[in-house]
Order: sequence, then C-alpha cells, then structure tokens
Amino acid sequence: MAKPAANIAARSNHGIAAHYEQPISERMRTFMRLEFLYQQLLYNSELDSSWATRATIAGLHEIMAILSRGDVRSEVHKELDHHLDVLQRYKSQPGVDSRRLDTLVSNLLESRAEIDGVGTQYLQPLKESDFLNAIKNRSAIPGGTCEFDLPEYNHWLRQAFDRRQQDLLKWVGVIRPLCDAVTEVLWIIRESAQPVDKVAINGMYQHNMQKDSHCRLLRINLPDESTLYPEISGSQHRFTVRFLEWSTIDSRAVQTGHDVPFQLSIC
Repeated sequence: MAKPAANIAARSNHGIAAHYEQPISERMRTFMRLEFLYQQLLYNSELDSSWATRATIAGLHEIMAILSRGDVRSEVHKELDHHLDVLQRYKSQPGVDSRRLDTLVSNLLESRAEIDGVGTQYLQPLKESDFLNAIKNRSAIPGGTCEFDLPEYNHWLRQAFDRRQQDLLKWVGVIRPLCDAVTEVLWIIRESAQPVDKVAINGMYQHNMQKDSHCRLLRINLPDESTLYPEISGSQHRFTVRFLEWSTIDSRAVQTGHDVPFQLSIC
C-alpha cells in the first residue's frame, strides 16, 4: 500500500487508460458487483425511455438481491470505520494535503451517519411493495413482464417521464446510502496504491504477497490501444496474471508469447 502522503497528493496521468480489476476478498467481490449494478441503474434512470426504465427496475431488483444476502450494511460500516481510522492517523504525517484529507474524512463520516440513520430494516419499503414484488416474481419467467402478463406495470411505463421519475427516486433513495458508501470506499481503495511498472515474461506474471499484506483489490493497467487483456487468478497469498491475445469472437483467446509491460496496483 502506498505511503500516506502519496495517497493524499495529486496524482500524475501515466498515459495508460485501460484498467482491469480483480477483487481478492469476498467483501470486495460484493462491493464491486454493487458498484457495477449501481452505475447501470443511475445511467438508465436518467433516460426518458420505457426500455431504460425497465432496465432501471431490473437493476434495482438485482441490487436488492445482493443487499438481502448476508449483512452487507455491516460490511460497509466496517470498511468505513477502517478507512476513517487509517485517514485519522495520516493527519500527523508530513507532506499530507490536509484540506483533501479533511474532505475525505468528512465524506466518510457523512456516509457512516447516513448508514446509521437508515437502520437495519432499510430495505423493508422495497420488500413490501406489491408493485415491485409483482415485477420481481414475473421476471423469473422469460418475457414474463410483457404487457399481457403485467398490465399495471406496462400502464405505469406509459406515464410521463417526470411521473415515473418520482417513483424511481423514491425507490433508489432506499439503496442510495449503501451504494454511495460502497462507491466512496472503492474509490479510496483504488487510490491507496501507486501503479508500479512490471513485465510479464512470455505473457505470464506471478506474484507472492508479503505476510503483512492487506490486499483487497488488484488493478492491471494497459495502454488503451493494446490488443491484449489480462486473466487474473489468485488469493490474498499469491496471484497469477496471464495476458491473452484476442482476435475475434469466433476464435479462442490464447496466451501471448511476448513479454508484456504493464502497470500493477496492489490495493
């Protein structure tokens, strides 16, 4: 993990644009799936199209499914507490941008307060919605939400965009505190490590973690125009990166036989 001052300081652009990530812990897998779905939901929710609204509702149900498994709220709370503790210790470090540090701490405190405020039963308004439950149940059937299956849903989809937005904002507001906190935490984790130049010999790179490593996430950076992509496998103890050559969807990607320079961040 990068030194404290490096975490807070402004970062330079290395001219590398293609990022590939691999979560190491189950918590990070859950967080990254939530982030992935939340980004789609927010994008589709802003589009004045019944198809986009359908995609928003589908994303909402997928997010609910993740949040309903285990105690994700507690996991997010623990992660916020961890980063607050780490950032508070940085205040005594020389070379730290105190204004940026204070902003980060303030954002995390605000996220934690919002999560505390929603309580453990925050999903109940969504779970108790007959309207959303009908869509969820029919969604298990291929094409089950078409007009003759769910006439009420399709009538609602024909309402003016502003009218649909009122309901969408209410529903999304229930999950927003958790999803915003996850987004904030992942941003901090990604920014916690400086990318280091590496070379994969004959397209393969292996790495053994240090015993005191607290890696949560691996990031591989390649030039945006690269014809290669990485396949990452491993655990918190060691990992392997294989760089594959892709040509078309009709041919299987194969490991390159060339040395591949890339950048690695162990976050």
